[in-house]
Amino acid sequence: MKNDRVFKFAMKSFGLEDMDYAKAFMKKMLSEGVESRTAMANRLSDKRYGEFVKVFNFARYGELTTTFAATGAGTVDRYVRQTLEETAGAQNEGVRLALYFQRKASSVTSAYALLGDPAMLKVVQTVLGLPVGQRTDVDATAKLIEQRMKIADLKNPEKVQKLLQRFTAVWDAKTSVATGSVDQISGGFAGGGMSLDLLYSLQKLRR
Repeated sequence: MKNDRVFKFAMKSFGLEDMDYAKAFMKKMLSEGVESRTAMANRLSDKRYGEFVKVFNFARYGELTTTFAATGAGTVDRYVRQTLEETAGAQNEGVRLALYFQRKASSVTSAYALLGDPAMLKVVQTVLGLPVGQRTDVDATAKLIEQRMKIADLKNPEKVQKLLQRFTAVWDAKTSVATGSVDQISGGFAGGGMSLDLLYSLQKLRR
């Protein structure tokens, strides 16, 4: 029973709680590790599995895996972040988008990565004023994004914070929502203020 709770905790920390029933599937991935390009975790399009197996790399490190900071404290940090995104996001989409973007920003290496992630793309569309819900040429849109923002800046927490400040301002203006909406991000969340200081401090959480 205890192992089941630990397994579910670990899965949720990587956003994989909907797969916590698939123990045989996860066991196979963990047994293969991530060293080989043909390993299942590396072949899946959903990168969450690769991240999970990389942290819980029993195939390479055996029992030592559980002694690493990324496995212990790192998993707890992920769980806290994941839960925060779900809780805040359930009350406001803008909060969810901002938190998600902040968590994923440093992993972005090209404009195409943004185009391939609907949540991140929505933040970029809001900040840059790009058309939403229209069929556009992927290459042309990627080029436009690269012209209007430096992808490398997404690895800088301070620049990501400034981008999110612009996002919250534009989002709030577009949605025209009164107190208790995206004002949550800028400090107006009644009874549980989620200020930009908090968003910025979350950068310190291990990913």
